[in-house]
Amino acid sequence: MPELDPPRSPGQPSTPRDATAIDPRALMRIKSLQMRAKVAVQGFIKGIHRSPYHGFSVEFSEYREYTPGDDTRYIDWKLFARSDRYHVKRFEDETNLRCTLVVDASRSMGYSSGPYSKWEYARTAAATIAYFLSRQRDAVGLVTFEDRITDYLPPRHRPGQLRRLMGMLEREPIGKATDLAKPLEEIAATVRKRGLIVLISDLLVPVEALRTRLGYLRSRGHDVVVLRVLDPAEVNFQFANPAMFRDVESGQELYVDPDAVRTEYLRRFGEHAAEVERACSDLGVEFDPIATDRPLELVLFDLLKARMRRGRRPGRGSNAAGRGGAR
Repeated sequence: MPELDPPRSPGQPSTPRDATAIDPRALMRIKSLQMRAKVAVQGFIKGIHRSPYHGFSVEFSEYREYTPGDDTRYIDWKLFARSDRYHVKRFEDETNLRCTLVVDASRSMGYSSGPYSKWEYARTAAATIAYFLSRQRDAVGLVTFEDRITDYLPPRHRPGQLRRLMGMLEREPIGKATDLAKPLEEIAATVRKRGLIVLISDLLVPVEALRTRLGYLRSRGHDVVVLRVLDPAEVNFQFANPAMFRDVESGQELYVDPDAVRTEYLRRFGEHAAEVERACSDLGVEFDPIATDRPLELVLFDLLKARMRRGRRPGRGSNAAGRGGAR
């Protein structure tokens, strides 16, 4: 029986493709979550070197530009030969980004019109970001939630942190209704040091509730990025035959003729998407709608590009992005 989330849920993600990017279907066939993340990050770094943004990856990886007074012993001469620019290797005390990944593990995230669910995609995205930040020696933590917080790992950069984080993401969620209000309130009260919070969710909540809770996080000095993960079928209503549809959160079933409801669904879809985007914009929150067929390395690229647009370089902290160290 096909399943469909309520019409209020979707937001329109853009899905530009890159011929050199890794197909998510192939990536999801890798059983190890950490190996998936490693492959995606490696693809990201290779893709950046092939792109017009030459030099972008070193800004966000293990190097920084040379400045007078730096020890010349740490200049990477191989990188200089490729880029004609001097870069020195970064060290742990040069980074102070604190990032908390907040991942929705509620029942609606289990929806899939293809070989993997939104939850599978979301946790792979979280693992990819965590792997990348750990590679930079930045502090990264994790919160998973359903109608409440189910797991919490404070941001740290220390041996074993990435392994613990991956282990939490490997757990299968019990699957309850989405309630962003309580978890985000708990996060704002628990994560006291200012930093970057990346929320990964399908946002199946009323917009005003989302606006209020994101506003609370922003008022506590956190820099917030929202990645809205949606299945392409939710976005485009890719159903042709009449069938019984089930609300994946309430369990309610309804007989639906797609031809009869498509126009209204897409209208409400567009309205909710616009309201979500407007709420984020009003609060100064970076918002990126993502379809689950989007390559993960492009998601990472967009996240880091957004950080650069805001003038905050990951790993180089700013006023709202985690002063005071990451350990």
